[in-house]
Amino acid sequence: MATKELLKKYGYPENFFNRDLSWLEFNRRVLQEALNPNLPLLEKVKFVSIFSSNLDEFFMIRVSGLKEQIAANVAEPTIDGLTPREQILMIQKNLKPMLDELYNLWTNEIVPSLRENDIILHNFNEFSKEEKEKLTEFYTKEIFPVLTPLAFDPGRPFPYISNLSLNIAVLIRKTNGETHFARVKVPNIIPRLVQIDHIICPIRGKNGNGKPRARFIWLGDLIKENLQSLFPGMEVLEAHKFRITRDTDIELQEDEADDLLSIIEENIKQRRFGNVVRLEVASQMPDYMLDTLIENLQISREDVHQVDGPLGLSDVMILYKLPFHQLKERTYFPVVSKDFEDEDIFNVIKQKDILLHHPFYSFSPVVDFIKKAASDPDVLAIKQTLYRVGNDSPIVKALIEAADRGKQVAVLVELKARFDEENNIYWARELEKVGVHVVYGLVGLKTHAKMTLVVRKEYDGVKRYVHLSTGNYNVVTTKLYTDIGFFTCDEKICSDVSDIFNYLTGYSQQRDFRELFVAPINIRQKFIQLIFREIENKNQGKEARIVMKFNSLTDPAMIAALYEASNAGVKVDLIVRGVCCLIPGKKGLSENITVRSIVGRYLEHSRIFYFYNDGKEKFYLSSADLMQRNLDRRVEVVFPINNPKLKQELLTALEIYLKDNVKARVLDSEGNYNLVKVSSKEKLINSQEWLMDLATKSNKKNKKVIRSK
Repeated sequence: MATKELLKKYGYPENFFNRDLSWLEFNRRVLQEALNPNLPLLEKVKFVSIFSSNLDEFFMIRVSGLKEQIAANVAEPTIDGLTPREQILMIQKNLKPMLDELYNLWTNEIVPSLRENDIILHNFNEFSKEEKEKLTEFYTKEIFPVLTPLAFDPGRPFPYISNLSLNIAVLIRKTNGETHFARVKVPNIIPRLVQIDHIICPIRGKNGNGKPRARFIWLGDLIKENLQSLFPGMEVLEAHKFRITRDTDIELQEDEADDLLSIIEENIKQRRFGNVVRLEVASQMPDYMLDTLIENLQISREDVHQVDGPLGLSDVMILYKLPFHQLKERTYFPVVSKDFEDEDIFNVIKQKDILLHHPFYSFSPVVDFIKKAASDPDVLAIKQTLYRVGNDSPIVKALIEAADRGKQVAVLVELKARFDEENNIYWARELEKVGVHVVYGLVGLKTHAKMTLVVRKEYDGVKRYVHLSTGNYNVVTTKLYTDIGFFTCDEKICSDVSDIFNYLTGYSQQRDFRELFVAPINIRQKFIQLIFREIENKNQGKEARIVMKFNSLTDPAMIAALYEASNAGVKVDLIVRGVCCLIPGKKGLSENITVRSIVGRYLEHSRIFYFYNDGKEKFYLSSADLMQRNLDRRVEVVFPINNPKLKQELLTALEIYLKDNVKARVLDSEGNYNLVKVSSKEKLINSQEWLMDLATKSNKKNKKVIRSK
């Protein structure tokens, strides 16, 4: 069935959840982890920070986009039937109780529990006179010189307020009785939570019993208590904190750009001046002060969020970094796969295909692969895509070394990777300095595929080695995200990867590939064909099953194809971490579809696609989610796993994800996510913990074999 026919059959508003409301439900699951009574204290703090950081980005990108549509008088509903205005109202309605729950948790549970465990967030009035004097001395030496009070009066315009900055709105009175408004920015170069043990304690970091202790004060509170120093000779009448969120979504006119790098640099600068989409204020702020902010920030009352607690709770991640290991989950060290005991990594890959499931297995072989390619005199060329590489990237340094050694190095650096643009521009320039062929991508498309190609001269001719992945070449996030990497020297796959690099760096109208599916060319078409093969098998009385794991599902055609499969009797299990616009378990539509989400200690980021295929099982991995942006506006790859042993590894992982009854939540047809019900006799299965244990046991077993040899 063609895409148009599928959409004609299933493309009705009642068949889809709203994308942005579904995202809010994902962040609710993050909040539920913070509320989890079985989670160690600092893990709860971590999830509070993640929830708040997620929400910041949601307003900067999604809410800002809706507000732009409203301003442009766009009233056309999305496929779920909601107009931009209706979506904003629903977001506000759903978000308020979540924020109330968040701040109740923070104030009434987390802060007291931190104190009980010798992590103390002090109010200024708790300190003795001597301690206050020491803090004031610290403020005078370390903080006061950085501060800049900005007045607002007829001679001085309302000051510019930067995105996500914390500020203090101040009302002062002169000696003649005149009152004026001023703004003080809380500097972001100083931690929001200032650790004060060394300032007021003779023995740093110890309590009376000699146990570790950490004492903090909010930087904003310390500044508030010392505001008089910024306005000498005047009376400070009121002081209240506020924080704004701006529209930061960069709109590029790529087809009009002579130089993509320079236009992105310019757009990054303009991002600072995006429209304000949210104003967070302390609940104690008086109306006249709030009205001043609303008028000058050019927003409405509905954009104001009054908060009874600290603003910008994303900053509490600093507490998670404290060395209070008893308040965290057990430390896990990724296992180095036994496949890489041979020092010659090319010899290892030549012998067999290899999968690495991160962070259960270490990312170090990937780094070693590129380092070895850089130093190996037989390597002729290295080609790689870089999307998010991080600040201090050993991979980029290896590519620079390779170019210094005279190898052909071509790198596609995606300058449009949201919020990583500046970092990627820096690395692009560093690579260009040593003669690397740097490409910035294709007009109108982001390159999101994760690929490395190494070309090596060997005794029997030139050979190619490939690494493909579901996640970024970032050594930091590989310890935090679950992703799967794949090493191979399969000729068909290597040839496809070569063709894709030629497509990215040169000119190509290639539409067919040997093994890979490629967006925006054919991923949607290929997946729909695979789904319909399962439908055909079911119609012939054969067993049929589909299992898919990814981050988000929003593409209407893919959703419609899965509805068609369900109505044909195909069993469909979806593991969707974040947004899901498909409605599962709905009579006459999706009775054979289940959707579950797993939010655990690691961010689920791998994409796995399984089709039973009448017993000849098909497995695919990808960097792509089933979203319109991935399938139509990005360069993505889907790669097959053909080795029977590796197929079994993937099937084992999928089965354990589907058996998770600790971190999994199941989506119902009303849009609610519910924890899996477990009887007292059932064994508890945490999929991520299970995969950690599997990797650890595999490593121990391998060491025993080595010792016996």
